Amino acid sequence: MTMELSGAAGDQRRSQLLRGVLDVCLLALIAERPRYGFEFSQALAGAGLDLVREGSIYPLLARLERGGLVDSYRAASASGGAPRKYYRLTDAGRAALAEGQAAWRDFAGPVSRMLDGTTSTSTGDPTP
Repeated sequence: MTMELSGAAGDQRRSQLLRGVLDVCLLALIAERPRYGFEFSQALAGAGLDLVREGSIYPLLARLERGGLVDSYRAASASGGAPRKYYRLTDAGRAALAEGQAAWRDFAGPVSRMLDGTTSTSTGDPTP
């Protein structure tokens, strides 16, 4: 029996998987350089994570800020518009990013090996 993962079902699966690591993805983007809200959407979409909407980014940024992982500042817009709110990592944010990256590698490696069939799941029981 195979499960079709195209269309809405595939998007739902991707969305659920991303939900658990979106905070780490945002921290990684901020580690590259301070960013403002819309830039997160652009960067995520550019990385193939176009399922993320701005409506889910802003509450997460607020949660990261409340948690002391990022702080924010306002700076003038290059286009002359209203000042933008930029986010930058704190020391705690850098530590959280490193922990998140390690946790992702510890999780994704074994899952990838299992899905690729390169790991043994045998318990020694020859039962088919």
